[in-house]
Amino acid sequence: MRFTQNTPVRVAAVLSAMLYAALLTGSPALAGSPRDSDGDQMPNRWEVAHHLNPHVANAHGNPDHDGLRNLAEYRHGTLPRVEDTDGDGMDDGDEVHDGTVTTDPTDADTDSDGTPDGDEDSDSDGVSNDDEDDATETCINDDNDSDRDGIANEDENDFGTSAHNSDSDNDGTPDGQEDNDQDGVADTHDDDDQGDACQDGDDNGS
Repeated sequence: MRFTQNTPVRVAAVLSAMLYAALLTGSPALAGSPRDSDGDQMPNRWEVAHHLNPHVANAHGNPDHDGLRNLAEYRHGTLPRVEDTDGDGMDDGDEVHDGTVTTDPTDADTDSDGTPDGDEDSDSDGVSNDDEDDATETCINDDNDSDRDGIANEDENDFGTSAHNSDSDNDGTPDGQEDNDQDGVADTHDDDDQGDACQDGDDNGS
């Protein structure tokens, strides 16, 4: 290019024309960066790794119903399709939003005292952290029952059973039908007496 007195003006005009053309054609470069195609503030790589669509703005989605939207999951380092990332019995959303609980949703024992965060009683009201929202939480948001034994994952450790083995002691009786505390009430019903809105480990409202 031959530089003249009018060169800066010509360069500006060319750039303006290119920008205008890009706007008309919906250039991907303007729609979002290559690292965040849909402009939802979550990198493509992260969305793909967690089975989200990097070409659809879904920052406000909440596929695991844990009270924490996708963008918040990204920012807090939690899993958008697992309601209790650290497996401590507390939903990720409860750990992040509950002002009385100062726990880390990626650390099952935030204070390193040997007791999982869900079994703590942060507000000293006699109700463990993992049971605080039982009376108000909708069933679709209730903690999963991975082994389908009738006991929610968050309650398995209360009975000394495994959340991933429906018959932890291999005696032929599913954990939910056991009565580990010998109170005359099957374990699957024990939590119902504490104001749990979702009966018998029902985590899907059915």
